[in-house]
Amino acid sequence: MGLLSLAIWTPIVFGVVLLALGRDDQARTVRWIALIGAIVSFLVTLPLYGGFKLGTAAMQFVEKAPWIERFNVNYHLGVDGISIWFVLLTAFINVVVIIASWESITRRVNQYMGAFLILSGLMIGVFCALDGMLFYVFFEATLVPMYLIIGIWGGPNKIYAAFKFFLYTLLGSLLMLIALIFLYTKSGGSFDLATWHQLPLSGTAQTMLFFAFLSAFAVKVPMWPVHTWLPDVHVEAPTGGSAVLAAIMLKLGAYGFLRFSLPIAPDAAREWAWLMIALSLIAVVYVGLVALVQKDMKKLVAYSSVAHMGFVTLGFFIFNDLGVSGGVVQMIAHGFVSAAMFLSIGVLYDRVHSREIASYGGVVNKMPKFTAFALLFAMANCGLPGTAGFVGEWMVILGAVKANFWLGFGAASALIFGAAYTLWMFKRVYLGPVTNDHVKALKDINSREFLMLTLLAIAVLYMGVYPKPFTDVMDASVMELLKHVALSKLI
Repeated sequence: MGLLSLAIWTPIVFGVVLLALGRDDQARTVRWIALIGAIVSFLVTLPLYGGFKLGTAAMQFVEKAPWIERFNVNYHLGVDGISIWFVLLTAFINVVVIIASWESITRRVNQYMGAFLILSGLMIGVFCALDGMLFYVFFEATLVPMYLIIGIWGGPNKIYAAFKFFLYTLLGSLLMLIALIFLYTKSGGSFDLATWHQLPLSGTAQTMLFFAFLSAFAVKVPMWPVHTWLPDVHVEAPTGGSAVLAAIMLKLGAYGFLRFSLPIAPDAAREWAWLMIALSLIAVVYVGLVALVQKDMKKLVAYSSVAHMGFVTLGFFIFNDLGVSGGVVQMIAHGFVSAAMFLSIGVLYDRVHSREIASYGGVVNKMPKFTAFALLFAMANCGLPGTAGFVGEWMVILGAVKANFWLGFGAASALIFGAAYTLWMFKRVYLGPVTNDHVKALKDINSREFLMLTLLAIAVLYMGVYPKPFTDVMDASVMELLKHVALSKLI
């Protein structure tokens, strides 16, 4: 079995074992098995980075085996300089989420932990798939465990939120399925992505394909105006669900643009870039303003995610190396920072059982260690230099200025809104005198929470201070993608 298969199937096997064997009276054992499974799943991804060859855009660690031979569907896996980071990020976040859920989940523990492990494997499958149908199967399969995580362990309106999440994302993907079938027939019966990238397609076909893919990926990112499902889902999802949704699942849509929309329909992507840039800027500016007036911490961070992902799509559609590389870096950074923000809110929620900003005030007086972590993550969310949140946004802004000064100016204004809503929340929750008895009774973080937050703090600071390893790996793949888009010609 190859390294990529190990990365996909190790967490899935551990998850299935937990579903089959675990019971609530064995919760302690279940948690340890889940943690061991998550750590092993992360460790098997590390040789991917160790053995990755720099300076080439070719797919590496390729595995190919026939799957559904009648329709020429193959189990075809591989990673390049873009996708390898999301395999590592997914496995890393899964470890943190298992640690975060150690005490907060007390019923159906085996199903909860199993769902996260299975979800982790399926998401890694999306990032590794080089066969269109295999991609679609993994892409859609991720809905099932996340639907159950929200619907079983979520808040009071969990069923509504779970249905909204499922229907939005499923309906968005139906047009993508039609597009995949069209490409299959157009390529003479192949689901191979590399073959699709070389297809000579008419302008009309490319436009239809571009919007078909947009329907699936825009919902997943989510882009404005199809973002309305995200705040509702985040508010109702358990803390671990929110962390994985923000850190990894939103990236599936953005990754889809790089694997499908840009290389398969490059002329349509250039033609409709103005629309994508406009939608991205609306997300960056308008949604940032919406975040300012939120009273619920989770909802505020959810809107913040939409604004930050707006930087990603903006970077992709300005078609220069700084923009695309910055968009990918921003995806990775947002994975660390958004997970940290949601898990920090979870630490408070476990103690006070409220997400309302008004329920807090003066937390620093009772939880100084925790507040230090929260301040670091808040600064990263603002895009402070020296943190992961700065690097990608700065690269996208530079790329936008290179393309058009006013475009860069509009993107840069988002940094002001980001600082405004993040620091406004931080001030009301953490600073000042203790405001109520709930806060007065708070105790600082324990060793488990300290470990969880330390792992994320190291990732946020390392990427912020030394982003070179991240950009070195992705450079060749980004340049190859841009070259492909630039050289394409309508027929």
